[in-house]
Amino acid sequence: MLQHAAILALIAISLAGCGKSGPGSDAVAKPAPTPALLIAPQDVVTLTTGTVASGPLITGSIQPERRADLRAEISAVVTAVHKDNGDAVRRGDLLVRLDDTAIRDSLLSAQEAERAAAQAFDQAQRQVQRQKTLRESGMTSAAAMEDAEVRRNTTQSDLAAAHARVVQARQQLQRTEVRAPFDGIVSDRKASAGDTAQVGKELLKVIDPRSLRMEGLVSAEAIQSVATGQKVAFRVNGFGTRDFEGRIRRVSPTANAATRQIEVLVDFTAEAPVRLAGLYAEGRVEAGGSQALVLPASAIVREGDKAWAWRLKDKSIQKVALTLGDRDPRRGDWVVKGGLAEGDRLLRHPVGTLKDGQAVQEALPAASAATAAASAAILGR
Repeated sequence: MLQHAAILALIAISLAGCGKSGPGSDAVAKPAPTPALLIAPQDVVTLTTGTVASGPLITGSIQPERRADLRAEISAVVTAVHKDNGDAVRRGDLLVRLDDTAIRDSLLSAQEAERAAAQAFDQAQRQVQRQKTLRESGMTSAAAMEDAEVRRNTTQSDLAAAHARVVQARQQLQRTEVRAPFDGIVSDRKASAGDTAQVGKELLKVIDPRSLRMEGLVSAEAIQSVATGQKVAFRVNGFGTRDFEGRIRRVSPTANAATRQIEVLVDFTAEAPVRLAGLYAEGRVEAGGSQALVLPASAIVREGDKAWAWRLKDKSIQKVALTLGDRDPRRGDWVVKGGLAEGDRLLRHPVGTLKDGQAVQEALPAASAATAAASAAILGR
């Protein structure tokens, strides 16, 4: 019985020990605190007043004013292409050479025919002079004189025709060499050595990058607010948020019959990059403007019809509801009508894991951090 009681006691002690997980097991577990949000200066945007442009929307593409589609003027085989896409060319540079063997033979034949015609004309001219001398002496008839003059006139016509064939052959020979019509760059090469070029086949395209302009379209409903000389702010697809500016040079007097849009030509106010040619552009004619608080779209968080931003204040972030106005179509920024004030500092790219009241730790810029480290090193000596 004593042995049995000892076993029961050991079991009771073991069960009692299983009910405890160690020191302090009776304390309630607390959730881990939210870590401080580390942000850099480039993660913060300051709300400022900006100009919101108002005016009709303009869409189109960037095209060079000076452009040439170089095509084959004769049927021949392409023997060499000396320039490729993107190569710079000067006026008169040889770009494409076509086979000129047959044309050179034609030129030699025409030159020989011209030489023979010239000799025949000289002989006929001398015969007329002899007949004229004999006629004055009464030693030849009027009919012989007329025959000599007819022969001279015929040979003169033959000489003119032979000369025209020589000129034509030389022109054909020149057309076997395709040269640059102006200074620019090759934008599109469409021929290679060995191709058979028929008359009209496109060989190369040459553009002048200094003559880039925007060929845009404006709705006919807004044409009353568009005039020459107005500023145009636009962005080009492929160049991100980079803004370009121009001025309206010409407004077409007629609308497109199919789209009911009116063509507008816009000159760049500054030199444009060469790579803009052919790209899509969209912007707005600055027919007017107003001042308002503007906020980048990246700083706005949306959920249905609601919008808010994360404001930095007292070393923490606050979730602030926003009242938004219209969006600036030129830059993509939104007009802030309520919820924020000028000078407020906001997160530029907020994420979904942020919490209201979360602590914020701002990292020093690289230059300031280096200065602080140097000062600490000096003080530690």
